[in-house]
Amino acid sequence: MEYLSLFIFVVLVLAAASTGSLFKPGEWYASLNKPSWTPPNWMFPVVWSILYIFIAFAGWFIWEEHGSKVLLFLWGLQLILNMAWSYIFFGRKRMFLGFIDILILWIVILLFIILAYPIVPIASYLFMPYLLWVSVAAFLNFDIFRKNA
Repeated sequence: MEYLSLFIFVVLVLAAASTGSLFKPGEWYASLNKPSWTPPNWMFPVVWSILYIFIAFAGWFIWEEHGSKVLLFLWGLQLILNMAWSYIFFGRKRMFLGFIDILILWIVILLFIILAYPIVPIASYLFMPYLLWVSVAAFLNFDIFRKNA
């Protein structure tokens, strides 16, 4: 029965991940001026697949070990912000609003890491690579905005 909750967290993360397939980079993104340090296209689905697994397990560990309402709220909020970014940046082609979204996402992830650490350290550790990748994505988002505004 305890794995039912893990299944629910996985389904929630898969729903969030699906926005990446609904709002694809496409020709618009390919035509943008991007910095030389932009990761290759193949890297994004690989990294995100790993991160989404970490995100699902982090949420599940919080649920199973503590059930903190604040941490569960932050976990859900980061998932919503994560989904929103694909829609804003690729779907609406609003690079600056995407940057605002990703900055808020970064803050929420950092808060989750800080608040989860004393309660369920493993959940905090699982979000650290996510924070790193979102940091890179935020710089990339800003640089693309700057080069194409």
